[in-house]
Amino acid sequence: MDDMLKDFVVEALELAVDVEERLLQLERRPDDPDTLNAVFRSFHTIKGGAGFMNLQAMVSACHLTENLFDALRTGKAAVTPLAIEAALQASGFVADLLNELHAGAAPESLPSMPDALERILTDAIEGRAQTAAVAAPVAAVAAVADEAATQAIAPQEGDDPVDWIALYRAVVPEHLHAALAKPAEAAPATAVTPAAPTIPAAPAAHAAPAAHAAHAAPAAGGAGWDGVERRGAPEDSIRVDAVKLDALLEVAGESVQAANQASVLLEKLQQFKFDGAAATLMSTLAETLGRASRYAGELQRATLATRMQPVGRLFQKFPRLVRELARDLGKDVDLVIEGAETEVDRVVVDSLYDPLVHMLRNSLDHGIENQADRAAAGKPPRARILLKAWQEANSVMIVIADDGRGMDPERLRAKAIANGLIDPNASLTSTEAYQLVFLPGFSTKEVANSVSGRGVGMDVVKTAVEKHRGAISIDSTLGSGTRFSIRLPIELSIVPTMLVTASGAALGLPLAVVERVVELPAEFMHVGGAPVLRDQGQTLPVRSLAGSLGYETCEERVGIVIAAPSPYVLAVASVDGTADLVIKPLTALTVPGITGTARSAEGELVLVAGLAFLLAGAQS
Repeated sequence: MDDMLKDFVVEALELAVDVEERLLQLERRPDDPDTLNAVFRSFHTIKGGAGFMNLQAMVSACHLTENLFDALRTGKAAVTPLAIEAALQASGFVADLLNELHAGAAPESLPSMPDALERILTDAIEGRAQTAAVAAPVAAVAAVADEAATQAIAPQEGDDPVDWIALYRAVVPEHLHAALAKPAEAAPATAVTPAAPTIPAAPAAHAAPAAHAAHAAPAAGGAGWDGVERRGAPEDSIRVDAVKLDALLEVAGESVQAANQASVLLEKLQQFKFDGAAATLMSTLAETLGRASRYAGELQRATLATRMQPVGRLFQKFPRLVRELARDLGKDVDLVIEGAETEVDRVVVDSLYDPLVHMLRNSLDHGIENQADRAAAGKPPRARILLKAWQEANSVMIVIADDGRGMDPERLRAKAIANGLIDPNASLTSTEAYQLVFLPGFSTKEVANSVSGRGVGMDVVKTAVEKHRGAISIDSTLGSGTRFSIRLPIELSIVPTMLVTASGAALGLPLAVVERVVELPAEFMHVGGAPVLRDQGQTLPVRSLAGSLGYETCEERVGIVIAAPSPYVLAVASVDGTADLVIKPLTALTVPGITGTARSAEGELVLVAGLAFLLAGAQS
């Protein structure tokens, strides 16, 4: 894909996603002219770039949708469910084409516009008044510079007349209306036919920006020119290949690691006595290393910031998914999104789409009752699903909560036994029973449908979350709803870590789950044969880190209270401090309980325990 096409695809995809969000807003507020104009502008912009790139199917879909929104804005057609559905199908078709291009498809290999899409758009347009004449346009400002872009936005032969004044108002920013209208007042009204329209030029920001079409400044004395030459606004952002950012972060992390190791070596050197010139050199070396360490840290933080993205970029894809799936299931559901501005590593954002889709489908199909059941339970007919994100310490929390039927722990246990997934004699708490939904092959559906029931999905969710050193938990109240909570590190490569020792091995525990450090007694109390510790009014179970990882037993005198759903004390031989470690994930082998490796400031290899392993009670 050449650079111009690549830029067009990226920018047009952003517009397509924005269009879907605005269409769903329009469905709730059909009389909002700002939203109508915004959708019109988005399709107009995509069409201009598509015309420049000779993407005829995209041009055709956008052109028909423009006609629809021209009718909606001028009152010739009403904002009906059919109109919204037609526009959503059009935006979906455009997004599909853009995604194919993004995946490397050749423009000439793209499919043509489906007849069904043309039919639904035409049906939505039908019924608007046919006029014999078209209102005179506002005076021409400047022709669209590129001929291909001009052809892309010109009406085709046989099309209905277009209200050019309405088009002008939708495309040209409002603050230019007054300035451009003054010369038009002196110009005689001119009848315009569809065959030879005069089109007001759109500013650069609206006339196919991705296509990089050249825009000529109006000639002196031309309509709308006020004698002042204006330069385009400078770019305030650039696109950088993600691979380059990853490489930069790798270098930044290694720089910090090298600076830390150099500082440790310097501390050891300073234990020796230096005189004269040697002492001066040591002082200069200490100052230089301190500066290098500070700059390396700033470079690392700046690089990390470039990888952070708001989860709203991901969340905005879900309102339409929920709307369509709820319609297919015959349910009335409102998706509420909170915390869309919360930032997280882009790798996490990209990897969360499939897990969140599975969870939303699960809530819609399993959690939300049908209308009759909700009425019988005294619940409002419109169900509610909350999708929320927020930052908590060094983690990002993402919650999907519904007000549906909730989960029955006994039913879950019985289903797991019937499917041969657990021992019939197993005794499970409610929390443990909820975790059964993550077992491969588990489903409470008696008959599979197009949404769920085949025993796949939720195990994929757990695997995807744990792959990025995250953890997922479930809380449910029968009859009131279910809440899925995902905890993920804000960024993946550098993790604030507590350094500990167990059986002579250097280990790291994510600080996100460390609550406090306590001293362990020589003898423990026991409950049910298991050691426990009384701490701040709670009786907490004590688990050996060495034993949980399969290491040899050792003397453990220090306890770490782990902030898990069921808190416990993790016993270690010693606590050796804290550090921000550059984590390298394990790829060639799998070690139960271990998620990655790092190097300490002294250069020692550190094995980093997984977040999910710790939250599950140090049980692999």
